Amino acid sequence: MWLSFWKSRDRFSVDELRYLTEQLVKVQIVNEVNKDFVIEALRSIAELITYGDQHDSSFFEFFMEKQVMGEFVRILKISRTIIISLQLLQTISIMIQNLKSEHAIYYMFSNEHMNYLITYSFDFRNEELLSYYISFLRAISGKLNKNTISLLVKTQSDEVVSFPLYVEAIRFAFHEENMVRTAVRALTLNVYHVGDDCVNRYVTSAPHADYFSNLVAFFQKQCISLNGLVSDTVKNPGPDSISTILAAVDEIEDNLYYFSDVVSAGIPDVGRLISDNILQRLIFPLLLPSLRIEAVNEIQIGAVTTLYLICCILRIVKIKDLANTIAAALFFPIEAFIKISEVKVNGYMPGHGSIHESQPPGNDNLTGVDTARLRVNGPSSSSSSHIHPEVIMTQNDCTASHLALREALLSYLTSGDDVLVLGSLGVLATLLQTKELDESMLDALGILPQRKQHKKQLLQALVGEGSGEEQLFSSEGSSIRDGIGCELDNYLQKLKEHYGELFSFPEVGASPRVHRFQVLDALVNLFCRSNVSAETLWDGGWLLRQLLPYSEAEFNSNHHKLLKDSYKNCASTLQQEIRGIWVDLLLTVLCDEWKMCKRAIEASSPRKEPKCILLPSHKSYSDDIIPAESSFTAGERMCELVKGFVLLHQLQIFSLGRALPDQPPIFPPADVPESFRAKAAGLDASGPKPGTELRLVDALPCRIAFERGKERHFSFLAISMGTSGWLVLAEELPRKQHFGVVRVAAPLAGSNPRIDGKHPRWLHLRIRPSTLPFLDPAKSGAYGKVKTKALVDGRWTLAFRDEESCKSALSMILDEAELQSNEVERRLKPLFDLGIAVESSNPSVSPEASSSYTTPSNSF
Repeated sequence: MWLSFWKSRDRFSVDELRYLTEQLVKVQIVNEVNKDFVIEALRSIAELITYGDQHDSSFFEFFMEKQVMGEFVRILKISRTIIISLQLLQTISIMIQNLKSEHAIYYMFSNEHMNYLITYSFDFRNEELLSYYISFLRAISGKLNKNTISLLVKTQSDEVVSFPLYVEAIRFAFHEENMVRTAVRALTLNVYHVGDDCVNRYVTSAPHADYFSNLVAFFQKQCISLNGLVSDTVKNPGPDSISTILAAVDEIEDNLYYFSDVVSAGIPDVGRLISDNILQRLIFPLLLPSLRIEAVNEIQIGAVTTLYLICCILRIVKIKDLANTIAAALFFPIEAFIKISEVKVNGYMPGHGSIHESQPPGNDNLTGVDTARLRVNGPSSSSSSHIHPEVIMTQNDCTASHLALREALLSYLTSGDDVLVLGSLGVLATLLQTKELDESMLDALGILPQRKQHKKQLLQALVGEGSGEEQLFSSEGSSIRDGIGCELDNYLQKLKEHYGELFSFPEVGASPRVHRFQVLDALVNLFCRSNVSAETLWDGGWLLRQLLPYSEAEFNSNHHKLLKDSYKNCASTLQQEIRGIWVDLLLTVLCDEWKMCKRAIEASSPRKEPKCILLPSHKSYSDDIIPAESSFTAGERMCELVKGFVLLHQLQIFSLGRALPDQPPIFPPADVPESFRAKAAGLDASGPKPGTELRLVDALPCRIAFERGKERHFSFLAISMGTSGWLVLAEELPRKQHFGVVRVAAPLAGSNPRIDGKHPRWLHLRIRPSTLPFLDPAKSGAYGKVKTKALVDGRWTLAFRDEESCKSALSMILDEAELQSNEVERRLKPLFDLGIAVESSNPSVSPEASSSYTTPSNSF
C-alpha cells in the first residue's frame, strides 16, 4: 500500500483526491507506523479541496459524495497519537479559511461533524493542540453570517438551546496565554456582529450572560495588578519598569476596546450588563473611594492608577449611561461609597466588614463585589459645594472626607503632587471631551466650554426662556440659572433607585456658575505653583483654553493679580539665566518652547495619552548618575524655567482676551561691530568650525594635553558673535603670520574659568556639550530617557607662558561672555516688558506701529 501511494500521478486531479480518500478508508487504526502517511494524506486533501474550490467544482462534489468529513471524524476517533489531532484541526481550518464557495461552506457546517469536532475531548494540556483548536474555532467564526450560524445551533420552539462554538470558545476567554484570549475575543465579536436575534437572546440569557460579568471581573483583576506594578515602580524604579507598565497598560486598553466592540454590536442589554458590572465591580467599590481613601491592602487601587483608569474607561467605552453615571457620582462625598473592605479614612478604621478578592473568572469560587452592601449617600446641605469659590482653594487637605469627589479632583490641582495634578487634569479633559456626556452635566461640573455656554444661552433666548435673554446680554455673560440640569437630575435619581437610599437633600451642590469658578480658581492656583512641572502646567493651559477661548470675562481681579505675580517671579528667575551656563541656547529654546506651548494649548485634544500618568519621570533614573553641578542639570533647569515662563506669558496675553502671536516678542539679531574680536578674527556667521582659517588677533599661546603624555601647542581665543560664543584652540600657520587654523572649538557659555590656586599659569575650563542631550533625539531613548554617556562635562586645563598671559586669557573669556549675555539681554528686553508684549499680540496694532521693536542694526 505504501509503495502505491507514492507512484506518479497528476497531483491536482480528482483521481489523486479519490486515491487519497480510498487509502484513508482502509486505515483502521492510526499509530506510530502509519501516522506519517495519514498526516500527509490529510494535508494533501486540504490542498486539493482548496485548489478545486477555485478551479474545478468536481473536487468538492467528490468530497461531499464520499462524505470525507465523516472520514476525518473517524480518523480522529481511531487515532492514538496527538499529532493526528493537530493535523486534522489544521486541515479543516485551512479548508474553512480558503473555501470561497458558499455552497461548500454550507456543506461543511450542515452536518453534526463540525459540532462533534468542536465538542471533542481534546487533551488541552498540550499547548500546541490548544493553539490549533482555538485557530480552528476562529476559522469557523470567520464564516458566520445569518445563514451559516443557524447550521451550528440547535433550536427548540424558535429559541436557541445549544451553540457549541460559542460555549466552548468562552471557556478559554480568560486563559493565561494572551494569544488564546485574543482569538476568543475575535470569535465572540464575529458571533455578536452576525446580528441574529435568537443567538443574541441566547448569549444574554443565563448562564451565558455570566461571561460579561466575568469579563469585568477579569478586568478588575488586571486593574489591581496594574496598580501593584505602579506602586512597585514608585518604591523601586528600575530599567524595565516602563516596559512592564506599558505591557500591562496595553492589556488594560485592549480589554476596554473589546468592551467597546461588544457594545457596538448592538445586542440588547449587553451595554447595560457591561456598564452595571463596571460600576458595581470597579467604579464604586474601588476607583472612586481611592480618590479620598488611602489604600491599605493589595486589592485596593491607588489614586494615580484610578485617575488613569477613569480616563481610559470614559475615552474608550462609549456607553452613555456609564459616562453620565460616573460624572454624576462625582457630586457625592466619599461617605456615599462605603466599600466593604478594611480601609483607612484619616487614620480611622471603620468596621464595615470585608469582601473577598475576586477569583479569576471561570473559577467556581468567583465572587463579585457585594453590591447589596454598597450605599450611595447624597451630599448634605453642609457640603463644601456651597463654599465661596475662592475659599475652596485655601483647603490643602486632599483627603478631607466631606469634600465631593469633584472637589477632590480640584484639590489635586492646588495641593497634589505632579502626578496627581496630571491625572486630575486628564480626568477633567476627558470629561470635557466625552461626547456621551450631556452638556448640562458638563455645565454642572463647571467645565462646559464657553462657546457651548454661549450657544446654549442663545438657544434659550431664541425659544423665549426668560432667563436666557438676560444671561446672553448681561454683564456677567457666563452666569446661568442656579440649579442642576435635567440630565444630572435623572442620573442622580438613578443612583438613588439602583445603588441605595440617598440622604434627603434639596439640591446637589451649588449652581454651575459657582462650580465653574471653582474650576477656574483651581487652574489659576495651579499656574502659581512652583512645585509642578511645566509640562503638566501646559496641560492645565490646554484645559483653561478650552473653557475660556480668548476671553477675560471670567477672570476676576484676584485671578489677574495671581497670574501677574507668578509671571513676575518666573521672569525674574529667567533673567538670571542670561548670565547662566546655557545663555547661548536660551533664545533658541525660548522660541521653540513658545511655538510648542502655543500649539499645545490650542490643540483640539491634550498632548499626552492617559498612560503617561503612570510612567515615571526620566529624572528618577538620572538623579543618581548626574551630579548636581553638571551642565546637564543646569540645562534641564533652564528648559523647565523657560517652559513655565512661556506658559505664564501666554496666559497673560490670553487672560486679556488677545490672540497668541506665533513668535515671542523679541528683538532681531544685530550686526557685529567692527571693533569686536569676532570681526577682527574674520569669522563669518557659521562660527569657528574645525579647519576654519582665522586671524589670531589677541590670541595667547598655550599648551594642553588631550592624551596623557601628548602635549600640544595652540593659540587660544575667546570669541563671541551675537548670542553665540566659543573657546577656540587654533594652530598657527607657519607660512602665514598671525593666521591660524581652528582645531578645537567649545562653547564659551558655562566655561566657568578658574586660575589654579597652586599653579598661577594654569587656567581650568569646564567644557559643556554644544547642545542639550534631551533636545537631541539621537541622544535620547524612549520616553525622554537620556543616554548617560552624553551627560559628562569635559575639562580643559590650559598652561600659558606666564601668569600675565593666564590672567589675560581669563579676562578675555569674561569680556566675551559679558558681550554674549548683553546681546541676549537686549534681544529679550521686549519679552520682559509685559505691556509691550501684550500690545504686540493685538492684531489691530501692526509691528511697525511699536517703535520699541525698531532696533538699529549696530546697537550694542
